[in-house]
Amino acid sequence: MLMPMLPLNYETARVNMVKSQLRPNRVTDARILSAMGDIPREMFLPRDLSGVAYVDGDLLVADDRYLMAPMVMARLMQEAGISETDRVLDISPASGYSTAVLAALALQVVAVEADKNLMNDALKNLQNLGVENAAVHSGDPVSGWPAEAPYDVIFLNGSVQALPNSLFEQLAEGGRMVSVFGPDPGSQAPGEARLYKKIYGSVHFRSLFNANIGLLPDFASALRFSF
Repeated sequence: MLMPMLPLNYETARVNMVKSQLRPNRVTDARILSAMGDIPREMFLPRDLSGVAYVDGDLLVADDRYLMAPMVMARLMQEAGISETDRVLDISPASGYSTAVLAALALQVVAVEADKNLMNDALKNLQNLGVENAAVHSGDPVSGWPAEAPYDVIFLNGSVQALPNSLFEQLAEGGRMVSVFGPDPGSQAPGEARLYKKIYGSVHFRSLFNANIGLLPDFASALRFSF
């Protein structure tokens, strides 16, 4: 006799995500662990994916758009060293999960989303959670949001094949940008998480760890810009 499936306990799933995915993979920042342990990731997914909200991997939320794997997202945020006084630019947040987590860490978050349906989803989700220190704008993520620059941190929600100078120009002195630099199409090489930092007006980066996450379509063409 088949037993009926029990509804997923999302609170338990969040606790397990922190214990089994984040802590064992060098995520030690208590503020990140607390935020990701509290914020309901399932809220930011289509209903038919809510049951897999806490799997260790990217989740498709729209055509070629993903919620980043929790471990990769947490490690990138940790490497960015986000403080309670930082202003953060969140690039391509899709339905807004990264924006909600960043808002729990920073003073202010400005998000830019090209897909208007996803932007509306993000606005609704943030409103439902009572997030008051984040704004989501419709715009070209390659251009960032210069109207409110400079930013202490820029966070990119996916891998890139190149980065535009327009984003580096929006970093404050001492500002940090984190992203995953993806390999060329068809390559078997892993992607590389990077931390960029602006020092005396020049931007330098260092490699952090290997990561394979979904490519941001707007950052797929190395012909548009380079670093």
